[in-house]
Amino acid sequence: MRSVAQNAQLALLLEVTSTPKPGNVDRERDYPDLRFEHFVTGAVGAYDGLAIAGDGGAVGNAFERAIAGMSDQEGGNTQFGAILLVTPLAIAAVDGDLSPEGARAVAESTTVEDAVDFYRAFDHVGVAVDEPPEELSAPDVRRGSDAAPDIREQGLTLYDVLAESANVDGLAAEWTSGFPRTFETARRIEARDGPVADRAAAVFLELLAEEIDTFVVTQHDMETAREVQRRAQAALDGEESVRSLAAEFVEREINPGTTADLITGGIFIALERGIEL
Repeated sequence: MRSVAQNAQLALLLEVTSTPKPGNVDRERDYPDLRFEHFVTGAVGAYDGLAIAGDGGAVGNAFERAIAGMSDQEGGNTQFGAILLVTPLAIAAVDGDLSPEGARAVAESTTVEDAVDFYRAFDHVGVAVDEPPEELSAPDVRRGSDAAPDIREQGLTLYDVLAESANVDGLAAEWTSGFPRTFETARRIEARDGPVADRAAAVFLELLAEEIDTFVVTQHDMETAREVQRRAQAALDGEESVRSLAAEFVEREINPGTTADLITGGIFIALERGIEL
């Protein structure tokens, strides 16, 4: 029987092996400087941090250690968002309550030191983030560990930090609302037949058609994100080839990373619930 940490690592691996996922690296598609092998290496490197979560450790420490290990490859940021999503789910699983309520409880119980470790993770790898709005009270995450004194002075928990971005960031929204899309993703993966990686790819396209991918907004703009959503629906309707769309989005460097992160979280939940491989 696999441990919680092993299932978390396996979820990272199964996500990147699922194909086609328009715009994302998978076993058939690479970016010039971000390749399939980097994601596999990142998943291997993340294990020590995931093991901390699998032992019921602190969210921030588990996350920061996983990102430090993930970054030990030449591609840079491979699974930052996915690990941010999976870490509290893993701790909820260890606590015996891998449910929206259990995951919400983990998120809401985070501390100031969890927030400090979250910021410290940005020291290890470059992450695409927008310029913070002026009304944001939390320090700019791009300051990394330099922001620790301000975080402690303001008494900000990791939940507090993510709550400030929940209206513009899909993962922050998951963290602060009980992970609804993540659990729905798990349900859809479980409901399908066939190899888990194939199920994940099919669900990825559904998710992409249903909601704007906030990472595409950050990476490009809202107009591009709406195009991605519209064309994913066209692919579902049989009006476009999914594989052609995948090739085009990679060529244009349109990477729906938030949707891929949801897939990772959904796979993890399905694995913990006993989906067969």
